[in-house]
Amino acid sequence: MANNAEEIKKFLRARRDAVRPSEVGLANYPGRRVPGLRREEVAQLAGVSVDYYTRLEQGRLTSASEGVILSIAEALRLTQAETQYLRDLLRPQLHRSVEPAPPQQVRPALLRMLNGLHDQPAFVLGRRNEVLASNDLLDALFTPFNHRPPGERNLLRWLLLDPAARSLYLDWAQITSEVVGVLRAEAGRNPDDPQIAEFVAELRSASPEFRTWWAERTVVERTWGSKRFNHPVVGRLDITYEALSLPGDPDQILFVYAGKTDDDLGRLRILASWYAQSTTHPITAGQGTAQPQRGEPGEQEPRQA
Repeated sequence: MANNAEEIKKFLRARRDAVRPSEVGLANYPGRRVPGLRREEVAQLAGVSVDYYTRLEQGRLTSASEGVILSIAEALRLTQAETQYLRDLLRPQLHRSVEPAPPQQVRPALLRMLNGLHDQPAFVLGRRNEVLASNDLLDALFTPFNHRPPGERNLLRWLLLDPAARSLYLDWAQITSEVVGVLRAEAGRNPDDPQIAEFVAELRSASPEFRTWWAERTVVERTWGSKRFNHPVVGRLDITYEALSLPGDPDQILFVYAGKTDDDLGRLRILASWYAQSTTHPITAGQGTAQPQRGEPGEQEPRQA
């Protein structure tokens, strides 16, 4: 991630450009030379001096009070996630001390719970969108993450770089850009994490879409919602999902999917049966080669990615 002053500058400018004058009650007369708001307009809306806001946006100020942050967030119509990102940028004294992060581990009880969800794809995401653990139905829906090398179990990397992921999601661009926004939020919480910086550099080099979405500086927090798939085995599939923070490790998020309708639940059960009856992992949504053989259903110990 860029240094703090540079990121403050780029984030505020990007958000200012994204606000149309009419959205905040200002006239959008012909000949305006900026796509969004002027600095003086943001300053007026936020109740701060033009000089103060200018210095802030230019990166010459790298901290602000909570009241100023909230006023600027309101002026720029920031979402809750974007407001927290601005808070992370402008109140660096609140950051956790950054030390080499130990490998994340999923609790054995949680692994057993994942494997007990037979009709619901489920997985645990860690820092930087690593798939720390997944159940069989999630592997059948996406790709056999549990059989990928450890360095290839990253959800965002899979979404961006595996062509099959683009075919699986009917709304691939929307979903993937949101996951990029999740990584942006993580970068704000941990601005000095070298592993995030390395991951961002890798994706910027490998994916033009990532470069575009990263530059837009949209920030997204995981919550709940729905997704639409076109799976090569069961066809059209609509699901709902919940993203749950795990107690004891806020950097781990449990995702649980469910069929949106009874028909979708039936397709998930067909998918589970197809996956369980395979003596080798067949081609799934994101994998083009045969996978190692698996035992009979129920013989396998809970696994961790």
